[in-house]
Amino acid sequence: MWQSYLNGMLVAAGLIIAIGAQNAFVLAQSLRREHHLSVAALCVLCDAILVSAGVFGLAKVLAENPTLLAIARWGGVTFLLWYGLKALRRAVAPEAMADAKETGPRSRRTVLMAALAVTLLNPHVYLDTVLLIGSLGAQQAAPGAYAMGAASASLLWFFTLALGAAWLAPWLARPATWRLMDLMVAVMMLGMAAQLVFAA
Repeated sequence: MWQSYLNGMLVAAGLIIAIGAQNAFVLAQSLRREHHLSVAALCVLCDAILVSAGVFGLAKVLAENPTLLAIARWGGVTFLLWYGLKALRRAVAPEAMADAKETGPRSRRTVLMAALAVTLLNPHVYLDTVLLIGSLGAQQAAPGAYAMGAASASLLWFFTLALGAAWLAPWLARPATWRLMDLMVAVMMLGMAAQLVFAA
């Protein structure tokens, strides 16, 4: 049982710690100190549900149904392009950043809906979290323990990221830092959209 738990933890950690759309979103929200702990909790919950679903059968369903993967792919491309261009506009146009500040802090519901979109409209979550982590978990001696290990890795990572970035926020809260952050997010989102298009 413990071997399955550790396997789940290590495999999940190796995949979720790599910088991606979800991590960039959590980082940005944490630097803004805008509902960052709620965002981290939502990411952990989504990961736990998706890994469990993959371990207990969804990985097999997705692997056998290319139509579902295609829907996830093109929905993800659309969302990543929209989000990436929005971040790019803030990075290159100071007035766009000023407009964003004038609107004030967003509600918890708005932020969580955006976090949900970043998580569930990103096709990599189905390829990595459901297919890869899930299919490996289905082969473990204790699949439930494996899923718990993966969820533990997600919990440790997202709360460490959220709390660490929020702690550093006072030192990083400069316009140049925000523009660099938005530029990084834009490059990542647009790059992922391009990858999905070319892979199709």
